[in-house]
Amino acid sequence: MPETRWDRLWTDVHLATMTDPSLGIVRNGAIAASGGRVAWVGRAADLAAPPERLASEVIPCGGAWLTPGFIDCHTHIVFGGDRTGDFRRRLRGESYAEIARAGGGIMSTVRATRAASDEDLTLRAAARAGELSAWGVTTIEVKSGYGLDLDTELRMLDVAAGLARSVTADISPTLLAAHTVPPGYARRRDDYVRLVLNEMIPAALDQGHATAIDVFCEDIAFTPDESRAILEAGIEAGLHGRLHADQLSDLGGGALAAAVGAHSADHLEYLSPDGVQAMAEADVCAVLLPGAAYTLGADRRPPVATLRRAGVTMALATDANPGSSPITNVGMILNLGCILFGLTPEEALLGFTAAAARVLGLERDRGTLEAGRRADLALWRVADPAELCYWMGASPLTSLVKDGVPVRGSKGS
Repeated sequence: MPETRWDRLWTDVHLATMTDPSLGIVRNGAIAASGGRVAWVGRAADLAAPPERLASEVIPCGGAWLTPGFIDCHTHIVFGGDRTGDFRRRLRGESYAEIARAGGGIMSTVRATRAASDEDLTLRAAARAGELSAWGVTTIEVKSGYGLDLDTELRMLDVAAGLARSVTADISPTLLAAHTVPPGYARRRDDYVRLVLNEMIPAALDQGHATAIDVFCEDIAFTPDESRAILEAGIEAGLHGRLHADQLSDLGGGALAAAVGAHSADHLEYLSPDGVQAMAEADVCAVLLPGAAYTLGADRRPPVATLRRAGVTMALATDANPGSSPITNVGMILNLGCILFGLTPEEALLGFTAAAARVLGLERDRGTLEAGRRADLALWRVADPAELCYWMGASPLTSLVKDGVPVRGSKGS
């Protein structure tokens, strides 16, 4: 008789392994975990012995669907205050850029974040992370960028990293000190760029939380040359490169991300054909953020069909933030990705799993259901994975598993 060798075994379950463009479907499957990792995955009929002889705990799932835990690879969930004032101004017809130039936008959140205590920032960010967790998210990228001074940027990164103590998710902090130029540096932009290069990046590295460097390359933020200098410095220091690119205008952000070896270019509503080609050749991921396009009433869409034809990996994320995407409902983002941007349900779901893992440099660790990958699992009460993109409303999550241990619910439906 085989010795018990797995910690847990989930049975009577359909698997979306995310290992191919069709989601790597395994019907009537089973998946085992040991030591926090996937130990076996496949058809239940291929198990070597009855489940009870193979695992210490067997969890029947009642024919539910199981996916890898979702990965939200672009968020701004650490911040103070809110932007309801900006919301009202947009409803009156003011543009994002007009609001920003009038002192609203990012700078209004910077003022509120600087004034907030670490405790307040943590409580509010943990609540937002909990809302993501309720939608099956087990890894969250969290950006700084609402400090724009050394102390607050480091505080934001520290709060972000600390979220892992209070929410069921791994946190991947990103330094976004180059989110916009603070008003005090409006006439001496070079001084602020030098501050980021000479003080903020080294201090973030010494602190040890940041895994990536990001820049907002746009007319209301940083020029391509400034963005290149900051990205190259961060990448040279060992951080993954990210870029807010071509959201409001075509500044060649996609091509810039490719030229410096960034992991991703994000937004991309104004991405040019040349930018698509450059990203394809450099294997730069496109992170699509339909929540921002929806909230801002954007009249442009990322060139999804062109990205698809070029073979560019397309990730999807909430962009959860107080101004342009106040959304923590992953189901809504999945739906907007399909309806607004033209993704297929398969592309949208891969965008929150395998593709998102690539963006964060974690593709060998999570994002698919394969032996050796981290056993972060989400069990869904749906008849078809496409339902996750189809319905907008309450989450159909029935169980969330982190590192092989059920942490939300315990049995399938």
